[in-house]
Parts: sequence; C-alpha cells; structure tokens
Amino acid sequence: MNPWINATVLEKKKWTNHLFSLILKAPIASFNAGQFTKLALYNEQTGKKVQRAYSYLNSPSEKNIEIYIVRVINGKLSNLLYNLQSDDKILIKKHSFGFFTINEIPDSEILWMFATGTGIAPYLSILKEGKNIRKFNNIVLIHAVKYQNELVYLPLMKELRTKYQGKLKIQTILSREKNKNSLTGRIPFLLKNQRLEKTVNLSINPKTSHIMLCGNPHMVKDTYIFLKNNRNMKKHLRREPGHITMENYW
Repeated sequence: MNPWINATVLEKKKWTNHLFSLILKAPIASFNAGQFTKLALYNEQTGKKVQRAYSYLNSPSEKNIEIYIVRVINGKLSNLLYNLQSDDKILIKKHSFGFFTINEIPDSEILWMFATGTGIAPYLSILKEGKNIRKFNNIVLIHAVKYQNELVYLPLMKELRTKYQGKLKIQTILSREKNKNSLTGRIPFLLKNQRLEKTVNLSINPKTSHIMLCGNPHMVKDTYIFLKNNRNMKKHLRREPGHITMENYW
C-alpha cells in the first residue's frame, strides 16, 4: 500500500515565468536520495485527480520537501501547482519510488551526473545527503539548460563544490545563448567534439567512468546512443552491470 497523504505548502519560489519550486511539509516515509514521489491535485472542472511524478531536491535528512517544477503550457498539473499559495494543501505519496540512487551505482573512479532542466533535482538531493560518495574519486555535475537565467540552483551547486573540497566539478551548458562561464550546445554534440571532457579535464571511458543521465528523454536517448556506439559503454542493470544509469524526466 502506498496511500496519498496531505502536504502543506510552506513556500513557493518563482524563479522564472516557467520554473518554480514548492517547499512542502508532509509526514512522508523515509526515502533514498535520488528517488521520486508523486504529487496530485483535483481538477475543479473535471473533478478528477491529476498526478505527476517529481524527484525530491531536498536530502532525506532535511525536514521539508523541495520539488523543482517546470510550468508546461497547457499542462494539466503544473499550472495548478504554479497557482498554489502558502498553507494550501496538496496530495503526495507516503512512500517514494525509483532506483536512481547511489546505492545502485557501482564503484568507479569518476561519476558523471548529466542533467537537463529540472532533472538536476535528484543529483542535488544525492550531493546534499553525501552518503556513499567516497566510492568515487571524482564527481562531475553537468547542468544543461536553454538560457542562463534557468541556472537557478547554480549557487547551491557552487556551495556543494566547496563542500566536497575538489572532489566535485560543476559544468553548465547553454543551448540557446552564449555565456563565458558555460559551454554552448547540446550534450551529445559536446561529447562528440570532446569539448566537455577537455573543459573539465577528465575523460569518459568504460574503465574509469559511470554515467548518470536525467532529464529530457531526447538528451537521455541521444547521449546513451553516443556513449554506446563511440565509448563502448552499456546500460547498467542489477542483473548485468554496466556503465550508464538513466532516468527520463517526463
């Protein structure tokens, strides 16, 4: 059984016209960093419950829940969530879901965390919690967005980089504009021309690296295909260990 329970909205952070975060309070069961939950509201016009899956951005040890959300044009739930105010109620699942966790990742020299958009959330949860991170010598956190103003969690990423004292590298990517502090283009392209690896001064290969992919399904698919065909890497499964762990974000 995984019942719906009530969550109270403590705060809503509007980052841009289409990006926002909800800070919630709810008596959920314990979860592992990297897992996701489901949120739901009733549509007043149809009377039907609308639900979607969202990853926790907060670590399991934090008392409040933080969910990072993109407002989708004509989205059935995201627009309802966007209009919530403090003290409003929302439904959340008691127990969490998913295997996109560090416990599922084999030991490796370098852990590469690739994210697009709100797919950054599970990585921030994992890095804030910090458990089992010692089995990696280096961690590279890559966040790809369209525009600079969508890097809303960059200050937190920089705080985490300081926390890990050289173990964590961060690299931002913009696809629709240029900025001297970010690479420009799509992740598969930046892997193909090796610009990403040259910038962070680390290389991706099956002997030393494990790849985590989270976000836009097109990025996940295209990056997986590139790594499979050009770096001799394969999907990681419990029954058959590999080099790539994936999570589509919608």
